[in-house]
Amino acid sequence: MGAIEQEKTPKRTLAELLDADDDQLNKIDSDNVQVEDEDEDEELAETFNPDYCIDCQHNPIEIKCLNCDENFCRVCFQFVHKGGARKRHKIEELVKLGGDDDDKKKANGKNEDDEGDEVLPDADPSPAAEDQRKTAMILDGIKRNVKFIPLRLNGEERQMLRLLEAALNVSEYTDRVDILSYKSKTKRIVEQLREMCSILAGLVVSSNMKLGQKLIEDKNFEDNAEWYQTVFEVGRRYKIMNPERMRDTFGKLCYMIMDSRLYDIKQHMEFDLYKPIKTVHLFLTSKGDSKVLDMFDDPLIIDATAEIRPEGRSRMLINRLIKQKEHAIEKLVTRYYQYGFTKEELRQVLYSIGDFNAYTNKNRQPVLRMIKRLDTFFQDSGNSKKYSLGIRYGHMGARLTHDHEKQYLYVKQALELWSHVMKDLIELWSAADDDLFNGQRYQLANTGQGLNRIKACPILYKKMYNLLHQVQKKFDFWVGIPVIHLGDDAVPNALFFLDKYIQIPSILIPIDRCIQEIEVLAKDKYLKAYIDTQFTSVVDLQKTILCDYFKHGFDGSGADNFYFAGSCVDAASTSSCEFCNNIGKKDYYKIFLLSGFTNFNGDGY
Repeated sequence: MGAIEQEKTPKRTLAELLDADDDQLNKIDSDNVQVEDEDEDEELAETFNPDYCIDCQHNPIEIKCLNCDENFCRVCFQFVHKGGARKRHKIEELVKLGGDDDDKKKANGKNEDDEGDEVLPDADPSPAAEDQRKTAMILDGIKRNVKFIPLRLNGEERQMLRLLEAALNVSEYTDRVDILSYKSKTKRIVEQLREMCSILAGLVVSSNMKLGQKLIEDKNFEDNAEWYQTVFEVGRRYKIMNPERMRDTFGKLCYMIMDSRLYDIKQHMEFDLYKPIKTVHLFLTSKGDSKVLDMFDDPLIIDATAEIRPEGRSRMLINRLIKQKEHAIEKLVTRYYQYGFTKEELRQVLYSIGDFNAYTNKNRQPVLRMIKRLDTFFQDSGNSKKYSLGIRYGHMGARLTHDHEKQYLYVKQALELWSHVMKDLIELWSAADDDLFNGQRYQLANTGQGLNRIKACPILYKKMYNLLHQVQKKFDFWVGIPVIHLGDDAVPNALFFLDKYIQIPSILIPIDRCIQEIEVLAKDKYLKAYIDTQFTSVVDLQKTILCDYFKHGFDGSGADNFYFAGSCVDAASTSSCEFCNNIGKKDYYKIFLLSGFTNFNGDGY
């Protein structure tokens, strides 16, 4: 018949299969799964990149394990080879940490901080050259950050913000959408988004009749898409520089924008609520001549955007610094307003950069002071029973067992990472914004803290691991597990990540302020007597508070279950929150109250 007959595998009875030896059974199994294995191998070959870590496939390879014969990045290598027999594996460094280069620089008379400067061996750079180098570094930092610094709100935008906050306060969006229901979720989302737009339009009519009439007269929602997008963008922009505001409503705002970006929702609504954050760089490049960007190369911008701190300065000096700053602002505005901007717009740009500098200093300075106190008070206190940082599993809620040296190193590494996060927090906000509103779907799941939206954060994940790698290079040994939770049950999405790290200043600022105010309180003879009676001396009181925080603010406690507690990167902030919850039970709580402490919610700071 011209057809080729294929050989068929004869069927076997159960008795024949039981009598077959292992080799025959293995042959049968291999024949059955051969095709599936080939498909899986082809799929892996398409996605696997040999130039990146075999484990995470995110970071470039840096270390080759000779025993495993596999290439890893430093983060994954330390995680995989943390204990057991793998801890003794031999390695080959494919990318050096910089030891050889540093030796060469020292031999040539160069230092790590003197990049680009030709310095003769054993010769100190001149003060003028040092000032030029510092000025160039500051200007480079400003030019990098203006791409992420949000523009300060003007008067019209602040009116929009008040409307948005009022509408969000009465909205029940998450209560209606993020629930388990048999009804169509798409229908619920569209209904709630249209209700939100209607509330905003109604509030506009009640506050400004002429503007409200333009918005609603013979128009649909999609006709006012640009206005709605601007309103929601104003709310996001305001939150970045004011994280203590909109605590109860910012989540609803983000989830509304996230849902409006979904394909089926966008088809029903015919528009979405997303608009990129108006940054300083975006504002300058989208409106006027690009030559205005030369303003960021002008050394005057350093004085025009500097934060004026009052600590340790007389009133006369502060007034002089304020006049110097205002004079620099006016000179820059006069010099660059000719490129298509008004003087008021350029002042707004400079004030925005000044806001960013003040915000970053406010967040980062307490972390740096904590690192300095850790080194001053506890670097050599391991032999002291009273001020030893050692912790033991199960004692006073601790989930870790560390001796003094190990706990000291663990706390210092956590604080160093916080310092880097606070420095680049504005950039992390931008990465989180991109991950939240990329239009991809999320998974609604019970994470142990109710129903939450679990969504991957690839951009934020990469940025955080880069920061972690920068911190790891400062230490020879990394205590704990170098794992960052993102897009899982512990940190479901980028919004939870932001909420976790913007709490760090709210935790550290009251502790830092209390340590500073103790010396002021001790000037009162009655309070000095109380401190000497209860805590021996002012220094002992400071060391007692810091020792308790460094022990129990970094002991792995605070999680809902065993698996999310411990020594991962996120555990430090979780343990610090648990420490804050128990502050009222401490012997030194009255000292906190006397220093002006009210809460750890960021109010009043």
